[in-house]
Amino acid sequence: MPELPDIAAYISALEARIVGQPVKQVRLASPFLLRTAQPPVSSVEGRVVRELRRIGKRIVIRVEGDLWLVLHLMIAGRLHWRPAAAKLAGRKSLAAFDFPNGSLVLTEAGTKHRASLHLFSGEESLRSVDPGGIDIFTSNLRSFRDALRPKTVR
Repeated sequence: MPELPDIAAYISALEARIVGQPVKQVRLASPFLLRTAQPPVSSVEGRVVRELRRIGKRIVIRVEGDLWLVLHLMIAGRLHWRPAAAKLAGRKSLAAFDFPNGSLVLTEAGTKHRASLHLFSGEESLRSVDPGGIDIFTSNLRSFRDALRPKTVR
């Protein structure tokens, strides 16, 4: 199950591979993976990846034009770096994100396809997928303690 350390490891591995690279094509093997209709997923094609970050257990990829791809791997989703234009073979392959130097392929084991892909325009729109709470990687003892204490009504 991809948990926070796994998500952080994916982001670290992907930074060297895709930041600064243009998205050549996004190929979806399953239309059920994409959970947003606007902007269209094709709008990221040809745009350069500028940043990777994490929101909760989601991997966020910012491309030129303030567009944000948000991948939620859920329980059985995995990312694989493959040679450029890798085939989407079998029922496990859900999507491929093609770059000049390779393809990032999203697979999901199991029959309950829960992984998701969202595309948002503008950083403000990312708030809809932010679960809130503290970030365990950046919090200190005080912020953790404050998060656990009940809020008093004044």
